[in-house]
Amino acid sequence: MSEAPESSPTASRRTLLCGAAAVLAVGGTVAVSGCGSSSSGAGSTPKGPVDLGPASAVPEGGGTVFREQKIVVTQPAAGQYKAFSAKCTHAGCIVDQVKNQQIQCPCHGSRFGIADGAVQDGPAPSPLPAYTVTVEGGNLKVTPS
Repeated sequence: MSEAPESSPTASRRTLLCGAAAVLAVGGTVAVSGCGSSSSGAGSTPKGPVDLGPASAVPEGGGTVFREQKIVVTQPAAGQYKAFSAKCTHAGCIVDQVKNQQIQCPCHGSRFGIADGAVQDGPAPSPLPAYTVTVEGGNLKVTPS
């Protein structure tokens, strides 16, 4: 009798969950978070400048996740705004909050710095992509790079 090949527990769980979702999807549409790679799963990157509304919506020392636009804007110091993709570089989940001066991903616990998007806690392999952000007439304008 031959043994089954050994595989990574993470890959096995992901394969099982995605396979189960495919079975459940017969006759309907099902979305399963974490099934995509870092290049898929959370939708496309916005094109051109995106108006995100008043800069006052972003707290000093924190940030705001604009989930629909897949953008997170932070304010590490008064009047200094930074913008990043809200798509985690690990599995493509959308980050859900900025807390304790970190951009936080709910899927696998990755944490990113609010000043530079750098990985502060994994499993994310790389920083969040930075975007250009300006304040025009009190409103945030973000241009994906």
